[in-house]
Amino acid sequence: MPIYNDNRMFLFHPHARKLIARGLEEIVATRDMAPEVVAGTATAGIPHGALLADLLSLPFIYIRDKPKAHGLRNRIEGLDADSDLGGLRVVVIEDLISTGGSSARAVEGVREAGGVCGWCLSIFSYGLEKAAEEFAALDPPCAFESLLTFPVLLDVARQGGFLSDQQIALLEEWRADPFGWGEAHGFPKVEKP
Repeated sequence: MPIYNDNRMFLFHPHARKLIARGLEEIVATRDMAPEVVAGTATAGIPHGALLADLLSLPFIYIRDKPKAHGLRNRIEGLDADSDLGGLRVVVIEDLISTGGSSARAVEGVREAGGVCGWCLSIFSYGLEKAAEEFAALDPPCAFESLLTFPVLLDVARQGGFLSDQQIALLEEWRADPFGWGEAHGFPKVEKP
């Protein structure tokens, strides 16, 4: 892909961290989620989830992609090894949603631990249909929302003169066919093992 959105850069800037946490807090409030626990995805969702949990005065956990290979072999950190979420409502915080696969697995991890999870929030989303399919395929489906989406990012970049017309056209072409763009531009197709 011809673009990379690095949300980890926000960690260095206190004002940006607060702005993100307040934006997530506003989504929680306006969507009437009433979470009882905030869960961050490892690793980039952890700081933003923890900041949101602090704003909401809620417990915080984080979810690994898979259980640790040693120690208590936890997939979810913040719970006692002998505990589960006992039906508590959990909102998952992710930094970025592209295809939605890892985010959907995090929701599944919360549900496997006995949590009720109907929402996943992120700082940024590319708005790919594949992500919508991943969240819709969960049983029950999970809603997701982002503070910033690719179309808005592109519009700001265009209006602010941050990118040339040629760069904007390239990104629009990628967004029209994100999974065929690389091969069409001479990059070999990478198959997952």
